[in-house]
Amino acid sequence: MRTSHSVAVALGAGIQLAAAAPVCGGGSTSDTLWVTTYPIGEGSGELITLKLEGSTLENVAQSETCGPYPSWLTQADDVLYCVNEAWGGDHGDLAALQINDDLSFTKLSGGETIGGPVSTVVYGNGGRGLAVADYGAGGIDTFNIEDPKAITLIKSLKYPIPEDATENPQDIARPHEAILDPTGDFLVFPDLGADLLRVLKVDKETLEYTETESHVLTRGTGPRHGAFFTSGDSTFFYVVCELANLLQGFSVTYAEDGLTFTQIYSANTHGEADALPEAVAAAEIFLAPNSNFLTLSSRYENALEYTVANGTVVPSDPLITFSIDATSGELTHVQTAPAGGANPRHFSFNSDGSRVASALQADGRVVIFERDTATGKIGNVVAEVDVAGMPNFVSFKQ
Repeated sequence: MRTSHSVAVALGAGIQLAAAAPVCGGGSTSDTLWVTTYPIGEGSGELITLKLEGSTLENVAQSETCGPYPSWLTQADDVLYCVNEAWGGDHGDLAALQINDDLSFTKLSGGETIGGPVSTVVYGNGGRGLAVADYGAGGIDTFNIEDPKAITLIKSLKYPIPEDATENPQDIARPHEAILDPTGDFLVFPDLGADLLRVLKVDKETLEYTETESHVLTRGTGPRHGAFFTSGDSTFFYVVCELANLLQGFSVTYAEDGLTFTQIYSANTHGEADALPEAVAAAEIFLAPNSNFLTLSSRYENALEYTVANGTVVPSDPLITFSIDATSGELTHVQTAPAGGANPRHFSFNSDGSRVASALQADGRVVIFERDTATGKIGNVVAEVDVAGMPNFVSFKQ
């Protein structure tokens, strides 16, 4: 059976928690990290392997096997699935990469997506399927990955342009993440362009799916990423919205033909009522492993400070943590901490939640922080390293 962090279920204190995404939500106690970078100017981005030794984070391998614009990664056993967003191209790419003993990569096979892929998640019995969110082209793809040496496209679907389409990025449908629900029966795609939570019912054996009714959000909200949390018989879903800079929470009701989302929480990404400046843009959201702590990142705030290893103090955007009430699903603000610099497009926890790694796209830096698993608070810096290009994704190796 293929293993993945697409659905990471942990039991403790009566709480079941399901991670919202591959690798990122769960990570590993490993001292190895995967990082992808966008290029600056001409050239190619890279897939980078970082190794942590004490307080030193070292670049030990790098590769262009993902293509020139690599981003989201999903690890399944000893294979890493990487998407190439292919900026300006008429399609995107998915690559299956063998993780070699020396932490380098060998491409096993690949396939085309309809364009601008930004997220993937494993689904189906035995982890044989991979769903892709194509932000650039406004659709999704599904692949059969049972044989990583010969991944095959199952289906591509391009959504119609919304009737009330406005300017970019709401000029077309823009699915921004592929999320598997805790049961594995449904795929959820926050659609930033159409202001929808799109829901697909999955056949776990055939890997086919059926479109079900979407949940409609207020126009201009811009849902970007989401996370499921389950407690007892209750299921909750949280979505961070890039355009309105909102964090919204929903109770989830299951039916044979779909999911119903009932809103239980809405505030700005700092847990406050006031609107944030238009320049601010919410980014990522994850549930910490084995906990009821939810953390999100926000970009272009520059309201905090971070001291880099050479002593220079630089502006920093935040990582913002909330606790989830296991009964009601309500959120309580816990901490606003520096992310380590500007534009934390992505971050991830290790498997026990004792560390968090942050990818600072604007600063070309990756930072690892300590994290208190009891309080959910992010603490001291473990290590940092500068990388070439713009780091847009970081995760701990399984």
